Amino acid sequence: MTAPVNTPQTVPYATLLSFTRYIGRTGPRKATFVGGLRRQRESGHGFNPHGQLVKALKADIRFRTGGTYLNTVVEQVSARWKPLYEALVPGALQYLESLAMPVEVAPTRDALCMIGALPVKINPHFGLRYPDGHGEAVRLHFDEDPPLDLAAVATLHLMGRHMDQVLPNATPVMVDVRRGEVLRPDPSVKADEVERWLAGEAAAFAAMWAA
Repeated sequence: MTAPVNTPQTVPYATLLSFTRYIGRTGPRKATFVGGLRRQRESGHGFNPHGQLVKALKADIRFRTGGTYLNTVVEQVSARWKPLYEALVPGALQYLESLAMPVEVAPTRDALCMIGALPVKINPHFGLRYPDGHGEAVRLHFDEDPPLDLAAVATLHLMGRHMDQVLPNATPVMVDVRRGEVLRPDPSVKADEVERWLAGEAAAFAAMWAA
């Protein structure tokens, strides 16, 4: 009897968003979440309702239009998504106003991060570049609840770990869109401790995926 082949559909894999959402769960909710991710991947289903908002925010930064695109996009989305956009746009405008000008939108690259044997896709929403050459790789948080501390630590750490690929000479930033709040790495956090913690979480994720 031959051993089963580990096909691409069954290989454990996570995006930065799904991995940090997994971290924020406890007990049986972790296994339920991972099982749902696997079924979604196998079905090929998935839809990102935030794409138009990201494009509008980037356009307002690029063209320095002070929120014109963000205010307009609320009327452009389908009726199904209008309440979501009405909840997100005020905070996005607040974040836009907080940016030090002038600033340019900069292209970022996705990176494949290995945490133990678990591949995690690092995918910022966009980059920013300031006149002094320094940049920021920005990851947006859209959920109704603020990001959990552990999820924020993991997001910023993993983005920072691969910044040479994502956006050289830049730092990671996480923006809580609904509240317009900007989260940056805490210099007191010890990277080696975060690595050990994430390695344990990744191993458990892979085991739940295979279960």
